[in-house]
Amino acid sequence: MNHLIVPSRNNRESAEFLANLLGLEVGQEWGPFIPVETRNGVRLDFATVPEEDLRLQHYCFLIPEDDFDAVFARLVETGVTYHADPMGKQPGEINHNHGGRGVYFLDPGGNGMEIITQPYEPERRRPTAW
Repeated sequence: MNHLIVPSRNNRESAEFLANLLGLEVGQEWGPFIPVETRNGVRLDFATVPEEDLRLQHYCFLIPEDDFDAVFARLVETGVTYHADPMGKQPGEINHNHGGRGVYFLDPGGNGMEIITQPYEPERRRPTAW
């Protein structure tokens, strides 16, 4: 995958939120987009869209186990509510699914975000960079 357009209430706010959380850089504004490139080279182009056009999207980031504590600490610092499950029935908890750790939360743009350290498919290997 090369890039993905991520709809948001405010492209800059959402791009900066994710970049800060994952320890990434916000790129130069390009037309209606604010880009954030992940460590595996996929660019997320945040675009501001009208509120009535927003639909819940889900984005999951597979990160190395060694990075989880730092990413999670930055998430906690934001004050965003996080959950161990996608339905929000376990607030303030992390999960240990598939032998890893993970959390679900909403970004400022209203998108469902997830960070995990172990892929759901057991035959896939853990990431060394993302």
